[in-house]
Amino acid sequence: MEEEDEAIGFLDKVLEDEDVFYSGELELESPLTPDRGLRSFKLGTDAEKGLEMRKMVLSGVLASEEIYINQLEALLLPMKPLKATATTSQPVLTNQQIETIFYKIQDIFEIHKEFYDSLLPIIQQWDNKATVGHLFQKLASQLGIYKAFVDNYKVAVETAEKCSQANAQFHTISENLKVKGPKDSKECTTSVSMEALLYKPIDRVTRSTLVLHDLLKHTPTDHPDYPLLQDAFRISQNFLSSINEEIDPRRTAVTTPKGEARQLVKDGFLVELSEGSRKLRHVFLFTDLLLCAKMKKTAVGKHQQYDCKWYIPLADLTFQTLDDSDSSPHVHTLPEHEIEEMKNKISCIKSEIQKEKKACKGQSRLDRLKKKMFEQESWLLLHSPTIPFRIHNKHGKSYLFLLSSDYERSEWREAIQKLQKKDLQACVLTSVELQVLTGSCFKLRTVHNIPVTSNKDDDESPGLYGFLHVIVHSAKGFKESANLYCTLEVDSFGYFVSKAKTRVFRDTTEPQWNEEFEIELEGSQCLRILCYEKCYDKSKLNKDDNEIVDKIMGKGQVQLDPQVVQSKNWHMDVIEMNGIKVEFSMKFTSRDLSLKRTPSKKQSGVFGVKISVVTKRERSKVPYIVRQCIEEVEKRGIEEVGIYRISGVATDIQALKTAFDTNTKDILVMLSDMDINAIAGTLKLYFRELPEPLLTDRLYPAFMEGIALSDPAAKENCMMHLLRSLPEPNIITFLFILEHLKRVAEKEPINKMSLHNLATVFGPTLLRPSEVESKAHVSLASDIWSHDVMAQVQVLLYYLQHPPISITELKRNTLYFSTDV
Repeated sequence: MEEEDEAIGFLDKVLEDEDVFYSGELELESPLTPDRGLRSFKLGTDAEKGLEMRKMVLSGVLASEEIYINQLEALLLPMKPLKATATTSQPVLTNQQIETIFYKIQDIFEIHKEFYDSLLPIIQQWDNKATVGHLFQKLASQLGIYKAFVDNYKVAVETAEKCSQANAQFHTISENLKVKGPKDSKECTTSVSMEALLYKPIDRVTRSTLVLHDLLKHTPTDHPDYPLLQDAFRISQNFLSSINEEIDPRRTAVTTPKGEARQLVKDGFLVELSEGSRKLRHVFLFTDLLLCAKMKKTAVGKHQQYDCKWYIPLADLTFQTLDDSDSSPHVHTLPEHEIEEMKNKISCIKSEIQKEKKACKGQSRLDRLKKKMFEQESWLLLHSPTIPFRIHNKHGKSYLFLLSSDYERSEWREAIQKLQKKDLQACVLTSVELQVLTGSCFKLRTVHNIPVTSNKDDDESPGLYGFLHVIVHSAKGFKESANLYCTLEVDSFGYFVSKAKTRVFRDTTEPQWNEEFEIELEGSQCLRILCYEKCYDKSKLNKDDNEIVDKIMGKGQVQLDPQVVQSKNWHMDVIEMNGIKVEFSMKFTSRDLSLKRTPSKKQSGVFGVKISVVTKRERSKVPYIVRQCIEEVEKRGIEEVGIYRISGVATDIQALKTAFDTNTKDILVMLSDMDINAIAGTLKLYFRELPEPLLTDRLYPAFMEGIALSDPAAKENCMMHLLRSLPEPNIITFLFILEHLKRVAEKEPINKMSLHNLATVFGPTLLRPSEVESKAHVSLASDIWSHDVMAQVQVLLYYLQHPPISITELKRNTLYFSTDV
């Protein structure tokens, strides 16, 4: 009994003894609050300034770690006496309840205490050469403990709430935990609820990449810490991506009539098809309803607010597919070439902005350019999405959103369905309640800006321009055998697009694809992988071309860290998705390197060998490889969606390359069995690896000047003269490709490949000059849509849009060609 009284007595002491606990600010505006001793530092050179900023960032880390440790300590303090009472005749909580509520808190505390104790002496005895990367790398490697905490978090909070309702003593304890502040803080203690403290690890892990981002920004690339911090940053980003969907955001907006907290779970900008036109909306998913809003137009300086367009209680929300609806609105999509042309315009403005920044002439022109870019990017964001996402109020009307990727649609659907599993009651908001809720949206939103480049800070990564090589190796974790495949998406101009697809691995729980893809990047920062189960039941086919009937088994994403993927070596990684693990490797090649024309050392092959040498050897007008690939594409690939745009499997392309180079007898059998995208990729690779472009290095400057002519007659005369000036094998091959691409474009309603699309794919491939010549023409490698690249696209587009060109026409006024064609 004496031991029992002592334990209960300590619990009572918890409620009144303020000196037992630490206190401090519970919400930090930023984890980068400078150490109080650094307020009066002076900056010297840029290098010194950078290192002083690094010291400030680290001092801020130390200050916030101290507060975080104190919060964890406050949470842990009642655990020991609670455990002591659990074995007495008057238990406050059972051992099981204690284990559930305080699950992994002790482990998290020890990890951060060790980190703090190691960092403190480094900051106290600061030296610009001091290294801390190993500490952050170790901290990042222990993030797995947070996964266990996150998985248990919801149960922990629910258990604490139930125990608080059932036991008055625990209720008093859980509402009055006291946290001690920093050592030199004037305030001694602050009372905090157990629920608030239990949320601190969630809050901490969601902010884990912010400090690393700032620390990297102020760490010189040649500093020994830099690679270690990069590794920690990558681990943190990937970890966050894997658990983001599992974290229940604790953003209380208003209290519902039942007295429950309504929380914001997800928000973002979506395109709504309303009254036949596209509208950009900000959509908010709360724990009990979905609210669609638009930003009010307000006077300069006035506080911005949202207007509610409509809301649906989740209890009344259903997902509507085309087959379920009586009348579905027609989704008007713009021709692909208009989208591509807008990308070109945006890229031109980006280049102008960079030049203007370097010139430092003034702000007014820069502001005008930025405004113009924002308008054009917003237009692109509004008009590019085509994937329908229909939701329906079972007591009212339906609404249609258009999304750019299946990943995004799946995220919204899963988030809603997860909330609908709870026992939801249909809520009807009064006009006042709706006004209060809509008014709170501006403060609660997690997505603040429209996702366009012009909304990013200047020091943010511009993304990667070039080619990402990805090998999708295998997947594990499937409970039942299925027909499985993966798709790859990357972000481009503010939205995501699907770039590649593996073959279907039939009837397995452990697919082994081992397929390599080359994906073109346009300022991309993120790679997404989606895993599907293939549906072969034709009765389930949807009338809407854009609706995917295959079931998404899992999805995940990884940040494209330039320093990691730009190394020459493959970087292997694993994405975890709904219990499924997909293993993949990737590496990045800048566009100038990937399109570098390198002559072959083996003149016996066809790749990297001059076209005149190949045609003379074969005694042909058009190289055999070109004729055979085109014949196969026209036979069975001309209606393939995204033909020439979707990547083929790299290993298949290499196998075909080897076969053509060695003149394998079985080449026709190989072609008939090979995936059509691999054949299309082989054709592109052949032209890309020619030692000089099909339209020649010598004539390249003239093609660039000719396409820039504004007078139609002068342009026609110049462009035809340039064709006549090409060597015979080059022009005959060029006209052969031209007619083929026109036939492909005739099937645009089915294959989605317009003349402009095809010109975008083939323009640089057929025109980009060889390395020696290119030095005078190529813009910065970081700008894939440089002026030259756009001009190359325009040259090919000119000929594609031209009426049929015959050799006879071109022979007029020239004796260059023989008559035997």
